[in-house]
Amino acid sequence: MYLEEIIGKVQLEGLTSECKRILNRNDNEGWLKTVAGFANASGGDLYIGVEDKTNKLIGFDRTEADNERNYFNNQVNEHITPRPQINISFLPYRVRNSERFVLRVQVMESVVKPVILKYNNTPSIYMRRDGFTNGATYEEIIEMSVRSKNTQFDLLVSDETYDPGKFTGLQAFFRAHQDEKNKGKELKEKALRSMGFMDEKGYLLNGAVLFRDDYDGRKTGVQCSVFSGFHKGSERIVTINRFNGNIPDTIEYIMEFVNQRMNHSMIKLGDKRINIDAYPQRALFEGVINAVAHRDYYLDGTEIQVDMFRDRLEISSPGGFYRGEKFGKTYDLSGVISKRRNELISNVLVACNVMEAAGTGFEKIMEEYADADELHKPYICSASDHFTLVLPDLTYAEGVEDDRAPEISFVPVPDGTEHDEKVLAFCYGQAHKAAEIAEYLGISDSTYFRKKVLENLEKHEYLLRSKVARASYYKTNMELVRVE
Repeated sequence: MYLEEIIGKVQLEGLTSECKRILNRNDNEGWLKTVAGFANASGGDLYIGVEDKTNKLIGFDRTEADNERNYFNNQVNEHITPRPQINISFLPYRVRNSERFVLRVQVMESVVKPVILKYNNTPSIYMRRDGFTNGATYEEIIEMSVRSKNTQFDLLVSDETYDPGKFTGLQAFFRAHQDEKNKGKELKEKALRSMGFMDEKGYLLNGAVLFRDDYDGRKTGVQCSVFSGFHKGSERIVTINRFNGNIPDTIEYIMEFVNQRMNHSMIKLGDKRINIDAYPQRALFEGVINAVAHRDYYLDGTEIQVDMFRDRLEISSPGGFYRGEKFGKTYDLSGVISKRRNELISNVLVACNVMEAAGTGFEKIMEEYADADELHKPYICSASDHFTLVLPDLTYAEGVEDDRAPEISFVPVPDGTEHDEKVLAFCYGQAHKAAEIAEYLGISDSTYFRKKVLENLEKHEYLLRSKVARASYYKTNMELVRVE
């Protein structure tokens, strides 16, 4: 039998269709290119269980077909971002009274382009043209970017359908955070639909999937760490835990991690004693909610990082401020203009009474630290790829010491400059880009600075250089430089 016999007229290996006998486990990149190419073009159909060139049916039994579908989904989720909308169906036919199936994979044109295939840690962009899938040209990449609707990740439609039985955790989270006036109420399906939790066919949006009870994917990854001192790398790591789960569980996990490990103290006011937490609960909760609500869920392989030091707590979220102000560091949290990156996720959190519709979370944090001295004021550091909220430990009397570069010692660098010590101290325990180092030194990021200072330090192995995407990062070699 042939494919035309079960679906009607179909174009052989055309612009919008391709056939595969089976998903080649030894060459996943080959067929993943086709999926990404369809998504970057006008969409297309991939038939699995059909001999290419001839369209002769090979097919699978029901178990084999189900295995192929699961393998397909796992590989697409792992290697393609953003995941395009994909519908998978089983096309049945009979051979000698035996039921067989062909998989039809309908890949929709992505509303966010370019769709990127990342394989063996190498990102690539493909385009479907004239029945073939090839690398996209520079002009095609530019055109895709310009025409992209720039849709938020959480507003894209997934291939999962709504099942109220899979959102018990969200309902419990909703009930736990209601005020007295709304105690006992449920987050009804009507309310979810009104905020766009699912489309008219019942398919969940990406943001809704992240609230499902059984979600444990990478999109919500969190790394929580405790350091013995003041700096990463130069201090012993006491604890490092990772967590993947749905959004309510992620929020609860971070809160529990910090609460179990934070310091507590007591101060005497007149004839009474007052207990003090290292981090006020309200400020901590607002910081966690902000990180979850505004992280960039397009960035695969990234995590929210929660780092506890002797003097402070840092909550870092992947992605800079969405279409908002760009700055290095600011103590004026009330002046930060942060537009919503994830509209649906934010709306759900607002409905759960854990986020303000007006976006006043940072102001609440400042209110909790209103009586703190200048050494204990919270602040935000923002970059193009992340933003970090720093909450000072109110039980640590000396205040935040992170800004004070460590005292270091090292053998003088051959052909060195007066900047060497400050550069090595600044990059001790944390890698920085050349522009960040120049800004710290208060000089221009010039060719002279890069060659005379950075390249010389790298040449003599005092600085170690690594590349992330196209950016170079410099970190002090701790074997040649010591902390006093």
